[in-house]
Amino acid sequence: MSELQIVDLHVNVNGKEILKGVNLTVRQGEVHALMGPNGTGKSTLAYTLMGHPNYEVTQGEVWFKGQNILELEADQRAHLGLFLAFQYPVAIPGVSVANFLRAAINARRKAENPEDKGIPIPEFRKQLKKVMDTLRMDHSFAGRYLNDGFSGGEKKRAEVLQMAMLKPEIAIMDETDSGLDIDALRIVAEGVNTLRGPDLGVLVITHYQRILNYIKPDIVHIMLDGRIVESGGPDLALHLEEHGYDWLKNKVEVIA
Repeated sequence: MSELQIVDLHVNVNGKEILKGVNLTVRQGEVHALMGPNGTGKSTLAYTLMGHPNYEVTQGEVWFKGQNILELEADQRAHLGLFLAFQYPVAIPGVSVANFLRAAINARRKAENPEDKGIPIPEFRKQLKKVMDTLRMDHSFAGRYLNDGFSGGEKKRAEVLQMAMLKPEIAIMDETDSGLDIDALRIVAEGVNTLRGPDLGVLVITHYQRILNYIKPDIVHIMLDGRIVESGGPDLALHLEEHGYDWLKNKVEVIA
């Protein structure tokens, strides 16, 4: 069983310390929710884990499959089995969803075996249709240019489709609920729940309780001022929804 272990992670952005000692472990088969107000470091954590060059790690380690992935490039982390679903997915005009997915799958296969010739087109099409049927997606979606002209819900469904096809061991979902109405949120959450199982660990980053009504977490963490200050079961998110963050301010001051 693979696990992502974050140890005392400190990160600067534009010379300012944003993460101030994050400790967190996410294992395959677990769904974790990371909650907190704007500016507390949640998205900084997501982008740091995937190797964004603008985020400077000043202290700490991140272990996955026996390697400190902070020493690896972003594509190498993805090849190991990490995945990031973006809050604001980028449009790629001229590149279809299907071609993008096939290129990503082939890149991972080649990283595992340099002699690999890539997934045969008939096999890829069969897999893609099967996954799209499982996610209840129209097959015509695969022929559209990636995120070009997509609604907010379609962009997030495309991220879930990528996750299903690439089969990561740990997936980080950065504010997947951002900009979605209730119907789109339900559809996206249903897709995530379809993929949920012993082979996939998920870190759901969110501001609000509402997505957790559809994706039930095993563990909830609260981040304030660049640190995880509280962890607990699903009831912690409900408590946060009812009482806000004020009750944690004293704890933050003690930790600081």
